[in-house]
Amino acid sequence: MTDYQITDKKFWEIADSKLLFFGAQFTREIITRSEGVYVYTSDGKKILDFTSGQMSCLIGHCHPEINKTIAESSSTLDHIFSGMLCPSVIELADKLTGLLPPGLDKTTFFSTGGESNEFAIKLAKCATGKFEIVGLSLSWHGMTAAASSCTYQAGRTGQGPLTPGSLVLPSPNAYRSIFRHPDGSYDWKTELEYGWSLVDAQSTGSLAAVIIEPVMSSGGMLVLPDGYLKEMKRQCEKRGMLLIVDEAQTGIGRCGSMFAIEDMGVTPDILCLSKTLGNGLPLSAIVTSDAIDKKGQENGFLFYTTHVNDPIPAAVGAKVLDIVIRDNLVENSRIRGEQLYQGLLKFMEQYQAIGDVRHKGLMFGLEIVKDRATKESDPTKAALLASIMMKHGLSANLIAVKAFGGVFRMAPPISITEEEINEALRIIGIAFKEVYG
Repeated sequence: MTDYQITDKKFWEIADSKLLFFGAQFTREIITRSEGVYVYTSDGKKILDFTSGQMSCLIGHCHPEINKTIAESSSTLDHIFSGMLCPSVIELADKLTGLLPPGLDKTTFFSTGGESNEFAIKLAKCATGKFEIVGLSLSWHGMTAAASSCTYQAGRTGQGPLTPGSLVLPSPNAYRSIFRHPDGSYDWKTELEYGWSLVDAQSTGSLAAVIIEPVMSSGGMLVLPDGYLKEMKRQCEKRGMLLIVDEAQTGIGRCGSMFAIEDMGVTPDILCLSKTLGNGLPLSAIVTSDAIDKKGQENGFLFYTTHVNDPIPAAVGAKVLDIVIRDNLVENSRIRGEQLYQGLLKFMEQYQAIGDVRHKGLMFGLEIVKDRATKESDPTKAALLASIMMKHGLSANLIAVKAFGGVFRMAPPISITEEEINEALRIIGIAFKEVYG
């Protein structure tokens, strides 16, 4: 803790006058410490963190073994020249690739998800000799140049042209899509085929890669339908494209498998990891094949940065993998995810305002609507629910993007216990009762 002591009033005066706007409004709570699945405010309030920080604190805040790893690493080796290597980087590379299927054999480490996605996109262009990148309409891949260019639901205005060759497919949304079978069920195959027909029409013949999230978190916690990623891989192979899977939030056990690609039965050409790998510390990874790595080198690939393969985050990443495996947290994610799902379904039976509950493991979307028949979003009531939840000690993120302003993103640490899930459900129940009676 810093010894910088000021009043709460002065705190917000400085925040409002000295901090640049980056796209989000701050909650009016001053967070002073964290532990496990909780964060604590300056006035002693205990808040159950149902977003794992920024969807990152996978095994809980201030985990004692992570704290010890940071202390030991920072006291012996803090930072080195980018052309040097240290044992923690080799340990993490060995452990991470050892968990992945053949074809995902080589890795390197950066600080943010945007960086790893930027690396992946640039590598795909170099390896294929092509430049067009296809994303999904409700994706979020980061704020760096190429990553931002294939992020379609936010952050595109006010800056002029983005990266050339950025093309888009419709995001699969089983709840809201207009593509339906005669029985009313979701027809994602026809939707995807239609999307590809538009991409092919727009392409200049230089399709390099698709980048996709297994769960589109910022787009409304949209889970890819069964078979979707396999079909996407087939479409890529048909066109000589690479498939990049961005598992920033879904990786390392979050979805009830070590990686979401396992459950979806697909080995991508390039895998990107971030958030969960560092448990809140700035750590990301890109993993690909030896063949793609060599092809990139042959074509002059370069991505040289200050914090590539930094010692401290790498040590933390290796420890995170150890803890997830040792403590059987992937299984815990499945079990606690099902517990939370059943609890939310009970609220859905009780309250017509819940239009949809969707999840994969411990990633949840809870969509609030004015009317189930019309599916009209209700961001006003959703914001009221969020405020009441926070008042009672539960932080559940409400998506700020207008099109999905009524969707809660819920992704607690996968170390969460049965009792803590029950506590969260109790608070959610209080909020719904206060708003809807």
